[in-house]
Amino acid sequence: MRKDDCMMILAINTGSTSTKIAVYKENVLVFVENIVHSAEALSSFGRVTEQLEFRQSLVASLLKEKGVDMKALSLIVGRGGLLPPVQSGAYKVNQTMINRLKSDTIPEHASNLSAIIAYKIAEPLGIDALIYDSVAVDELTDVARLSGSPLVPRKSFSHTLNSRAMAHEYAKNINCKYSDLNLVIAHLGGGISVNAHFKGKMVDIIADDEGPFSPERAGRVPCNDLIELCFSGQYSKNEIKKSMRGKGGIMAYLGTTDAKSVGERAENGDQEAALVFEAMAYQISKGIGEMATVLKGDVDAIILTGGIAYSNYLTEMIRARVEFIGKVVVMPGENEMEALASGAYRVFKGEESAHEYIENLNA
Repeated sequence: MRKDDCMMILAINTGSTSTKIAVYKENVLVFVENIVHSAEALSSFGRVTEQLEFRQSLVASLLKEKGVDMKALSLIVGRGGLLPPVQSGAYKVNQTMINRLKSDTIPEHASNLSAIIAYKIAEPLGIDALIYDSVAVDELTDVARLSGSPLVPRKSFSHTLNSRAMAHEYAKNINCKYSDLNLVIAHLGGGISVNAHFKGKMVDIIADDEGPFSPERAGRVPCNDLIELCFSGQYSKNEIKKSMRGKGGIMAYLGTTDAKSVGERAENGDQEAALVFEAMAYQISKGIGEMATVLKGDVDAIILTGGIAYSNYLTEMIRARVEFIGKVVVMPGENEMEALASGAYRVFKGEESAHEYIENLNA
């Protein structure tokens, strides 16, 4: 990577219906843009990887429109895809990683394209492409992996990128090191996850399908009743899956995924909305308590982040239930682009080292 006087970082985050890019000079945002892809535009593609050239050309066109000289870029960082379990932090994108992301051995997901696009832009420029804090970061302790059934082992899938970014930011704000802190971090978005961070490691998680319900996800539901539904003959496999992810949570109860509007309805006296919103806060609080036991009650702070954390109404309900555990800090927003760029910048400055991706054939 270039050690220019004024380094420039390009961050790429590919989602199911959009490609978000941002350019930073040093650690300061120059611009961020979200390229939205219509269903019609994506319908002509079969596999997600077939969208590669389409999305890459849109990124190149936007950079040209913004007057960004590709040759001025020092480093490119992409969102980590659904790789087999990896460590936290940065990985250099290499051909081995590209091959895995393009293979049918991992789930198809739009985030898999980020690293590939970053690599295809970076390679001819002679600069590094990185991923940072993949969704598949796995730092679980051995005891945390047992679910109660060998048929269903616990896996580490969480909102790692934003959660660890807020951990680093909080540590910086109190003039401390992330590696010196014990934190419980709740990411409150379309899906909700709660994580225990012990001295710089995310040692346990409550994934978005095993904890609090959210605007569109059912979270943890009674197993026996779910099994009965699955074999009732009333629903297809896809219908059951959609009822858990996409049409669960607030959507199932109130017919909307707009948590902001539900909060406003609750504050304005809508009793049904108030009950559902309080139930979500109640379940989030239970999740925080669960992760506090992982840290044996030694919790330096509880961080509430994600888009729904903008709701003071919600965060205050959570605070009332969990502040006996530790200090509650609200750091709202998704912050994914900033998290990618900040992680890459720490690597550039030598504060962190990038891992070399080596294929794990057993994963």
